[in-house]
Amino acid sequence: MSDFPFAGLNLAITTPFDHQGKIDLVRFGQLIERYLEAGVDGFVLSSGTGMHVYLSKEESSELIACGANIIGGRARIIAQTSALLVDDVIERTQRAADAGADGVMVLPPFFEGPTDDQGILDFYTAVASAGLPVIGYNVPQAVGVEVTPGLLRQLCEIGNMVAVKDSSGDLAAQASLIRTGLPVINGADPLVPYALFAGCAGLIWGGANLAPKTCVALVRAAREKRWDQTREIWKQLEPLMSLIWQGNYVQSVYAGAQLTGYDAGQPRRPLARLSEEKTRVLREALGSLVEIEGR
Repeated sequence: MSDFPFAGLNLAITTPFDHQGKIDLVRFGQLIERYLEAGVDGFVLSSGTGMHVYLSKEESSELIACGANIIGGRARIIAQTSALLVDDVIERTQRAADAGADGVMVLPPFFEGPTDDQGILDFYTAVASAGLPVIGYNVPQAVGVEVTPGLLRQLCEIGNMVAVKDSSGDLAAQASLIRTGLPVINGADPLVPYALFAGCAGLIWGGANLAPKTCVALVRAAREKRWDQTREIWKQLEPLMSLIWQGNYVQSVYAGAQLTGYDAGQPRRPLARLSEEKTRVLREALGSLVEIEGR
């Protein structure tokens, strides 16, 4: 992973909200400092876990600028600049560049957008013209566009296209992308150690908000090919990462982060607070991580 500019653990950081549902930039800065102290390699600002689709264009840009200023070169910055309109994606990407982002992550066209390969290629060619390194996004279950090995090869021929994040959750499909020899970033929490062993280029990990110290330890062990230790660390994380992937992902991350001391408040409407019963199950899945992360 070391030669890839976005190697290691890129935290898809939560966006903290106050009791009125407004972005809490003070708490955002505090969270960034704690995650930096834990050793994360990079941040995804305005991430899906951070409720990108429920932020206005202005809020997203302010969040990215604020986060980049706080990070101040101490970690890599990936900004999500996804939008329905291509011109909006380009504008958001240019703003992210001005704020100091090192790259952007962009969903393919969604909500009745083109699904043919040429349409996807045309879209990412336009986005890449904004000048920042672009990470594409393979999440077919959400947007109806699947990045196949053939499409990945064509995408990586576009200037400034540097990788695709695979959040399909299908290890066999991700392995087929990795076998192209092109950079693939794992974005499916339950696949982390398997993707690292298969040779993924890096991670974009939302679940790491809950247990950053433990997640960093796992990535470091895998980077040094200490696979026995990687497996032991994963035994602590696996029940949690499998649970949150089953549904209510964002709500679970916010609730779990509260339990481990990385409180980002409640998710913004229309998402609701995780129910008491689901929070109880989540607490059980966390196990000793509550104490480990609180040390």
